[in-house]
Amino acid sequence: MRWLTRADAKIDRLASAWLIKRRVDHDATFVFGAPNEIDAIVKETGATPYDTAGAELGDVDGRCSFESILLKYCIKDEALDHMARIIHGADKANEVPELPAQAEGVKAVLMGYSEAHPDDQVRVVAAFGMLDALYAWCAKESAQREKLAAARARSAG
Repeated sequence: MRWLTRADAKIDRLASAWLIKRRVDHDATFVFGAPNEIDAIVKETGATPYDTAGAELGDVDGRCSFESILLKYCIKDEALDHMARIIHGADKANEVPELPAQAEGVKAVLMGYSEAHPDDQVRVVAAFGMLDALYAWCAKESAQREKLAAARARSAG
């Protein structure tokens, strides 16, 4: 399936492409267009838009696109929820009252991909390794929190 977003992909668009490829559509291909071309590209290709103006899989009701994708596809994963908070904070730091500690670093690295890789297709693929590592870290953190919560419950009971 084809997925469409705005050209010059940055934080949320890169992370959303990763989420789509890893959890929604393993065969996904990505199309990038100018904001004023998005509707025409959707009509021409049938691509599913994300992180574009008015897209269901975009910035809706205070969510970033990554979070909207989790919601739309009913993806339940504590590690992805943790990752979503980091991505949201990295993408919209001015809207997040308590910024996750990792958000600024994630923002710096993902913004760095746009400097290192001017081509969106190359940039998306290059960012996947870092996002795989972030997910692995989030999964480990989530498992440790669950283990701690279970230990507290046992000691309280």
